[in-house]
Amino acid sequence: MAPVEQASFVRAFVRMAADSWEQGWHERNGGNLSYRIPHAELEPLRGQLCPGPWQPAGIAVPGLAGESFLITAAGSYFRNIADDVAGCAGIIELDEAGSRWRACWGFAGGGRPTSELPTHLMNHGVKKLATGGAIRVIHHAHPANIVALTFVLPLDGATFTRELWGTISECAMVFPEGVGVLGWDVPGSAQLAAASAELMECVDAVVWAHHGLFCAGATFDAAFGLMHTIEKAASILVKVRSMAPEPRQAITDENLRALARAYDLSLALPLGQ
Repeated sequence: MAPVEQASFVRAFVRMAADSWEQGWHERNGGNLSYRIPHAELEPLRGQLCPGPWQPAGIAVPGLAGESFLITAAGSYFRNIADDVAGCAGIIELDEAGSRWRACWGFAGGGRPTSELPTHLMNHGVKKLATGGAIRVIHHAHPANIVALTFVLPLDGATFTRELWGTISECAMVFPEGVGVLGWDVPGSAQLAAASAELMECVDAVVWAHHGLFCAGATFDAAFGLMHTIEKAASILVKVRSMAPEPRQAITDENLRALARAYDLSLALPLGQ
């Protein structure tokens, strides 16, 4: 039997963590990543799982009862995950009420899930319900350019969405539903978790002002690609705004309408006539 570290979903988790680190999105122990594991992927590993004692999750998500997750450990550094996934992450299982967790693998040295566990669970619950179970990956990171924009743009989803759509054509194609935006709140707080979950009912990406970006995807590639696209667009916008107060040309509303017609997109924002 191959070790847990060689399971395809663990290797994909490790690759995404390494790619995110290489992008510069995770200083020190910043950020966290979780994957809701399909039963079929977990079943071959059952003989290697050693369930520990139940611990309070800090939240109850009945819709996730009995689900299992691969999730980063509190205090772990993304730069170390590729070399020590069992020390920097672990597999947890939720109880029949979705209110307690127990470690089944990993967290070597006595670790535990990220302090953002309640936020991940609440948002996994929302996305599972909203997408019929399709969304399985949630990623939180600190991309510098999107954070920089929270100092100069109004903190509302419509403004951020239109500004990002206006940078590169792919944006409206990758996130036609737009992005959500929240003002600053205490990291890991119940308020931030609940506010994010409310927005996540309609979008797959939420900007946390002066903090970072919170993204969801059906696969590791989808979640990484969403964050990558948003941060690249933000980097272009930062450059443009630093070069000139007003750009000479940009992607217009008419351009976006043409894009929507060509690719059968349902764009979240009303566009001018």
